Amino acid sequence: MILKGVITIVFACLVSACSTVSQQATISLPLLHGWHEGKEVLYITTDVSDQAVAKAKNANYAPRLRDAVPHYPKPPQVKTVLERVYAFPNQEQAWSVFASVPEPLGYKSQDTHYSPLWLMYVVAWKDPSKATELRSEEAILTAEDQGLVTIERTDIVLNCPVIPFSLVD
Repeated sequence: MILKGVITIVFACLVSACSTVSQQATISLPLLHGWHEGKEVLYITTDVSDQAVAKAKNANYAPRLRDAVPHYPKPPQVKTVLERVYAFPNQEQAWSVFASVPEPLGYKSQDTHYSPLWLMYVVAWKDPSKATELRSEEAILTAEDQGLVTIERTDIVLNCPVIPFSLVD
């Protein structure tokens, strides 16, 4: 009986030690804005496989992320961990466009297609004076079909998790 009481006290001490809130260090990361299906999404960029892009985004240079890029041509049935992110390097558009985001955001997501790893596709307007803001993958592909933009697949992989909250409730 005494042994059981001692074990209970030791267990209670261990559990309370684990639940003690200690002062945690915090950091600040730039919160970036993007588009998905016409809606604003928020994300951070932590790692990039290209050193120049990593420097521009103040992210970690992580060349091994390129290991996630499949060999091309890739059959459509071959699935990878990479999703498409569309970037506009000529600054006609400030926000990137994401092909997918978790739906709903956060731990309740049921979306099996979302991944925080993105393969960058570069979108360039053929005539920059005709540039409009493209807010979805569908809008980008439509602009390509109309001959307004070119889309180029790169081998640049970015780790850009979508943040599971919004600025507006």
